[in-house]
Amino acid sequence: METISNYLASDHRQCDDYFAMAEEFAAKQDWPATTASFEQFHSAMAHHFGMEEQVLFPAFERETGNTMGPTRMMRMEHEQMRDLFTHMAAAVAAQDADEYAGLSETLLIMLQQHNLKEEQVLYPMSDQALGARVPELLKQMKEAPGSAG
Repeated sequence: METISNYLASDHRQCDDYFAMAEEFAAKQDWPATTASFEQFHSAMAHHFGMEEQVLFPAFERETGNTMGPTRMMRMEHEQMRDLFTHMAAAVAAQDADEYAGLSETLLIMLQQHNLKEEQVLYPMSDQALGARVPELLKQMKEAPGSAG
């Protein structure tokens, strides 16, 4: 049976790949490729956040009755990352490789810490708490729009 942990951790890896590609093009100052890659990365992150914020987090909160725990922290971190995305998009538009590199470094650290918390704590808790609902929730996540980012 597919789990929330496996599915969303795999999605993290896909987002990481898009992020690395954009970073690579920015370092080469290939701005058309950077723009396209960053847009792909940003879209993938918006979809990922949407799956979590529109499907997983509400289901977890309903099941556990806990709205002040890990999901609250993850939402706050998502907002911090959205702010970084805005600044990164501006750096791409300005073709500012140094600014983009600095923001990318900040985002990389934030993503690594965030993903670790999700993959080691929240996702396993979700698989356990949501049990038989996992297949239904995975279906909803796969159909979730990327409008949250």
